[in-house]
Formats: sequence, structure tokens, C-alpha cells
Amino acid sequence: MSAALNHDCLPSARYVINHDVMSCTADAVVGNHLYSGRALGISEPWDIIQLHPELKSQWPHIRAHYRRIGLSHTEHIIWYLDPAHLGAHIGYQPSVFYFGPGECRYWGDHAWLETVDYINSKNNFMALAAELGVDVPRTRCYDSVSAVDATALHEIGYPCYLKAAVSVAGVGIYRCENEAEFARALSLFADDIPVQVQEEVATKTFLNLQYQVLGQELIRLAASEQILDGFAHQGNRVPASHQPWAAVDPMACWLRDHGMKGIFAFDVAVVQTDTGLRFPAIECNPRYNGASYPTLIAQKLGLTEWTAVNLDTRYRSLADVDLSDIEFDRKTGEGAVVVNWGTVSAGKLVILMAGSRDYQEALAVELEARL
Repeated sequence: MSAALNHDCLPSARYVINHDVMSCTADAVVGNHLYSGRALGISEPWDIIQLHPELKSQWPHIRAHYRRIGLSHTEHIIWYLDPAHLGAHIGYQPSVFYFGPGECRYWGDHAWLETVDYINSKNNFMALAAELGVDVPRTRCYDSVSAVDATALHEIGYPCYLKAAVSVAGVGIYRCENEAEFARALSLFADDIPVQVQEEVATKTFLNLQYQVLGQELIRLAASEQILDGFAHQGNRVPASHQPWAAVDPMACWLRDHGMKGIFAFDVAVVQTDTGLRFPAIECNPRYNGASYPTLIAQKLGLTEWTAVNLDTRYRSLADVDLSDIEFDRKTGEGAVVVNWGTVSAGKLVILMAGSRDYQEALAVELEARL
């Protein structure tokens, strides 16, 4: 197993990049139709990228920002997101946020599709973890809500989590302090929805361990520490406090062997016990995730210490966002890099803050004032 490469787009490979999230997202996420823009920073000049047409107005501003900070990217843009382009360009491979049925229709890799579909279920994840001996929280899995019985609650206890087997962005996950809250959460699901009941992991530290498959090679891409707001992902920090790759290597190898491609990641908890640290795996995201874009951009820029966070802004155009004197500087290795830029029209940005922890804290204060 290899250490991280600088980028998933190797010089010998050309990609059609379509990172539209609309086939794999929660409807409540504001501006999610604009998320394709965050893939621009991970592209290379020889790639083709598909972007939502609403991003056109921001293109001159993000292009100028990336030029100033020395971040390479493609300028070969298709201003619509039809996945038919994934298989329409000779010599190009697909780079997608999530490889689902729509993507497979135009790039017929059924092993990849089946593996993504399998591990995207939290219940299948638990079954595979048991088979491979991967440490996980105590969990009871059910094929349907109607099958949930009191056994789970006696075994798991309170507080516990009721989770949809297939969920995204924290939707369909409920923390239950008692029987009444559990019953209320259960009533929010249709009877035929697969769910699981899971113990609460006693920690505030969760890691994101990203892997990448290039050809037949499995690469440990990056370990980052998660910044969470409840169950929702708000950002990531590098370096992480721990890098327990051995905790999920067996599952990563299984996924590679069964046809997984591109980037995927595991959420792993850090739990202090009387006998030492535990690193129980919570779930697998068989796709790019929020940490992937700043990770790949940071590697392209040679960064080893950074934090990327979701930030609100009162502005609706990058032209109005003032990063003068705090924009990333290659000479110092410090400053701000705009990662998810198209969502500015919805009042949101993802910004990577590079530099020491003290510098990042000062930069965060400055960004809050300016945005």
C-alpha cells in the first residue's frame, strides 16, 4: 500500500471531471446544485471539467484567484452537467463525485457500481466489518423499521443513534436520549426503510481517513480531523491527532479488490479506554467527500498544515470578497484558498486556511470580519 500521491489526476491520465452532487445529496443542503465548482481546484490543465451554467458569472474571479496563488487548473469547461460526456471523449477517464447508475450508464464499470452501492449501506458496512474483524461501535441492523424490537434498546442502551442505512449529510440520523425520543425518531421513517440502532461513541474526536485507487494500486491519501456541527460535516483539519490506518486497511483492501475506483473515505472515532485507545469505524463514504477537495488542493500546493471550513458570507459574488493581504502566498505557505466558490451566490464558501495553528486562528477571525 502506497503513501499519498500529490493528486489523483496523474500526468499520464486525462479526466472528464463531473462532480455534480445532485444524484447523491440531501435536498435540504442550500446551493447543492452549485457544488460542481469545488472540483476546479483539483483539476489539471489537460483535463475537461463540467460546471453548472450558473457558475459562469464567478469564473473570471476564481480564475484570477487561482492564478495569483499559483494553483493549476483546467480551462477546458463544458457549461452543463450532462453525464453523457463521461464516456464521450476518447483518451479521457471519468472523475465523478459519486459513481451511481447515471454515471455507470455512460461508463460501464459494473463492479465499481456494485461495490459503491453495497458499501453505501451502513448495514452492509457493519456486516463486512464483522467479516473482516474491523472494530465498530455496538450496532443492531434491521432490514426495515417494522422489524425494530426492544432487543436493540436493551443491548445498546441510551443515549443511542437511530440511523437510516443509507443517508447523506447527516440526514436520517437521530440521537435519542430515552425511549420517547427513540419512538418519535422511529415514527419519522416509513415502515420499509432499513435502519440501524447504534451506541453513542464517547468521544468528541472523529477522523476522516481517505483512500484512493489508481489502477490496481491502493493509496493512503490523507488523514484529517473532522470539524462537526452535530452530525453535519463543517470542515477538516490537517494534521490529524491520530492516523490509525490499520483500523480500516482490511476494508479498504476489500473495496479495491471488489472494483472500487477513485477516492473513498472512512469516518473513524478516537476513543480512550482503560486499556488504551480504540479506533472504531463508523461508516464508509464510497465517493469524494467534503475533505477530498481541500486535501487534493493542499497536496498540489505542498501544504502540510491547514484547516478547511464552511463559512457564511453576506456577499453573493466573489468580486465582493476581499482577500487582499490574506490570500495564500506560496512564499510563506500561509493564507486563504477558496475551495467551494460557486456557492457564494447562496451565501456560502469553503475556504482552506494554510499555516500554523496560531496563524489559522488569526486568519479565521479576519475572514469572519470580511465575509
